[in-house]
Amino acid sequence: MAQPAAHPLPKRTRAEDIEVRLRHDILHGILKPGEKLNLDRLREAMGIGLSPLREAINRLVASGLVESEAMKGYTVTPISVANLDEVAALRIELEPYALRCAMKNGGLEWEAAVMGALHRLNHTLRVPGDPASLAQWEAANNAFHETLIGRCDMPLLMKMYHQLVALNDRYRHIYLKATPIQREVIDEHTAIAHAAIERRADEAAALLTGHITRSTSNLRRLIVADLPEAP
Repeated sequence: MAQPAAHPLPKRTRAEDIEVRLRHDILHGILKPGEKLNLDRLREAMGIGLSPLREAINRLVASGLVESEAMKGYTVTPISVANLDEVAALRIELEPYALRCAMKNGGLEWEAAVMGALHRLNHTLRVPGDPASLAQWEAANNAFHETLIGRCDMPLLMKMYHQLVALNDRYRHIYLKATPIQREVIDEHTAIAHAAIERRADEAAALLTGHITRSTSNLRRLIVADLPEAP
């Protein structure tokens, strides 16, 4: 007896494909902070139509990666110490709360997923100057943090979390290119994961807050000298 055909995954629209490509170029500094986006030049370089390009850029405006100003067009959102600090402050409010909720909702499958994500992250190399290894480590890092809080079961919170991660990633790429993986980072991730699956809620939340705070401080030290608004 013939098996029913599997439903194919929905294909991305043209605008979604363009958004993914532009997002990558913004997060990795190919399109630089503060750079003016010339739509005609982008359209010609990417071989695309103006309508899907505008739709893609408007999506990026909604996510905070691009700014739109009447009569002036579109600009890659500048980076700044103030923006980095604001992103960190919002993460410190949202992520520990989401983690507490995940610890209440998550069962054995969540525990196994957290420890699996931790194992993959701690065994993923990060070599400064090697784009492939940096991309693999970043994917593993993002997967670990998302697995930790994913069982908060709050779609709106997770949507805000993804937006903050994208904004934070622009700063982290600067750090990843300059710094090898550190023992302290491995130890921090391990401590957070064990506290979480053992339901030590206050400790896990405090460890996650400290991790975000230290990561932000490291980023701040690296970029502060290059930013005109730095104190």
